[in-house]
Parts: sequence; C-alpha cells; structure tokens
Amino acid sequence: MIRLLVVVWALFACLANAVAIPDMVDELVATSLLKLKEYLVKNPQGNCTLETAVRRREWGDLSKQERKAYTDAVLCLQSKPPLTSALAPGAKSRFDDYTVVHIQQTEINHDSYWNWGRYAADPANSPLFNGDDFSLSGDGLPVAHAGINVPGTPEAFRVIPPGNGGGCITSGPFKNMTVNLGPRMQMAVSDVPPNPRQDGLGYNPRCLRRDINKNAAEWTTTKHIYDLITQNDNMYWFQTVLEGQFEQGKYGVHAGGHFTISGDPGGDFYTSPSDPAFYLHHTQVDRVWWIWQMQDLEKRLLELAKTRTMRNNPPSANGTLDDWSNLGVLAGDVQVRDLMSAMGGLDGKLCYIYE
Repeated sequence: MIRLLVVVWALFACLANAVAIPDMVDELVATSLLKLKEYLVKNPQGNCTLETAVRRREWGDLSKQERKAYTDAVLCLQSKPPLTSALAPGAKSRFDDYTVVHIQQTEINHDSYWNWGRYAADPANSPLFNGDDFSLSGDGLPVAHAGINVPGTPEAFRVIPPGNGGGCITSGPFKNMTVNLGPRMQMAVSDVPPNPRQDGLGYNPRCLRRDINKNAAEWTTTKHIYDLITQNDNMYWFQTVLEGQFEQGKYGVHAGGHFTISGDPGGDFYTSPSDPAFYLHHTQVDRVWWIWQMQDLEKRLLELAKTRTMRNNPPSANGTLDDWSNLGVLAGDVQVRDLMSAMGGLDGKLCYIYE
C-alpha cells in the first residue's frame, strides 16, 4: 500500500508539473501522511481534517499565474503604510513591518515553499531565481567580493566562496525594490552602508542585492534534508543539526538556505526578511520540521529543546510550551503550545499540510 501511494504521488506530481520528479523527501512525505491520517483518527482536530487542510505547494509546482499572484501580493504589502514607524523610523511599508518584528525577535524566536534539494545543484537557474516575471527575481549583478564570512567556524570553513552576483538585482518582479532596514549583522557583502541606528531600525534605503550561491546550497541537498529528518530522533539533535554546528564547520540546512540567497539583506540573519525569498526558505524549514514530527507524532508533536535565546547567547532558561511568542503588530502574543501543530493549532486556525 505504501509503495502504491508513493507511485501515485509521483504520477500526480509529473502530471501537475512536467519538470518535477519527487525526491526521497517527497516520498517520505507520502508515507508520513498515512501516519498523520492514523493519528487524526485517534486525535480528531474538529473541522481540521486532511480533506479540509490548506495545501502548501512548492514554488516550482505553482502555475505561472499563481506565482505572479504571490509576487503581486508582496508588492501590494510594499505599497501599504507601515504600522511600526514610531518604533522603527526605517520602516516604510507593511512589508517592512515583518522585518522589524524579526529584528526584534531573532535572538529569542525563531502558501508556498522552496524545496532546497530540488535546486541545490543550480539555484540561480531555478524557477525561484531565474529572473523571469514569474520568479522571485534573479541574481545580483556581478560584483567582486570575498564571499560569506561565517563566525564561529574553524579557519578552514570560515569563508564560503562567493557566487557570481553580489550586486543589485535587475530582473523580475522585485528589480526596483528598495531595502529600508538594516544592516545589523551582515556576513555576505562588506560594502553595505551602515544603519544610522545600532539596532538596525533606522532608515537606510538601498537596492536589493543577491549572490545566489551554489557553494552554500551544497548544504541543502536532498540527502542533507533526508538525513536530518531520519537520523535525529529527538528535538535537541534535530534542532542542533538543522541550525548548524558551526564549531565543526557544518552549516546545516537553515544557514545553507540563507547563504544560498546571500547578498543584502539575505546575508544578514536579522534583516533577511527584507528579501521576499526569506519566506519561502523559512516555510521549507517549517515543512522539514513537520515531516520530522510525523515520524512519531505521539512523541514529537509537542517536543521542545534548548533555551529561549539563539545558541543560548546570552544564557537563558529552557523554553517551555507555556512561553509566549511576541509577534508584535503582526499577531500579538501567541503561546508556544498553540504553534506546535499544523493540524489544529491556534484553536483550529492552523490547518495545513505540505504537498
């Protein structure tokens, strides 16, 4: 039955998109959905069922019209006035509000998605970054630069070699976009003008820059994703490997995805949400966690690990399900336990699966 489901999954994907062939992580999703179905029989989530759940799809599997609708929505947010300008003078749009909240929450918190493994060999020519009207815009203009300086890594792994970009993007929906906030901790390009405020919330207008980097993408292959999900049976190690073991020269899929985008603000963990590609990257992080949870839902659905601060700096107490996640003007305070389940979290407001 499981093998048949995988075959049906593959045929459906090929019919829906002649280019995409399911990889072994996609096949793991297909078999995991059987486990989710069994779990929901024992633990019903009200009106949230596999039949009613929103389906989040990979960017390359969307039609061109669907991709265009997505980028048009981002451009719409960029045209609306901000809600955070009193706190952050650099915020000039509703889109900037998301970056403001991320800058404030980076150290304590951390639709469509980007399947890293599908494009890891050549991300610059993927449907996300090929620069056509249905992409998230392309690579930046070629600019000589030293690559990505990754703090906390051994000398031999300190610098990820640069890609072929580094300058302003000149094609696609966001070719005229202005980045207003940051930098705060720029690691990818060295000539970004400093922000007038130390917290990065001042007004600092400049172009959107990228250096689509296949050297960084080597850490986001399908094998890396599959091994992350299948070889780490508790939250501590899943989170540790996902976030990267920098002291061992292992960047992990999370940093690998950020550094694949690179540039400015993509090379800055604090202000990276100012690049629209950030959201598809982090939706893939959510997808990978979702797949990992489904391998043992009874144990993993509410499993937490580590402290309340990023890499425990500064040292802090262990995180708990009773902690609050402050999403500012975006959503207010939300308790962590309400964000743990894609099927029924937030009193049923969360109800989605990944295709």
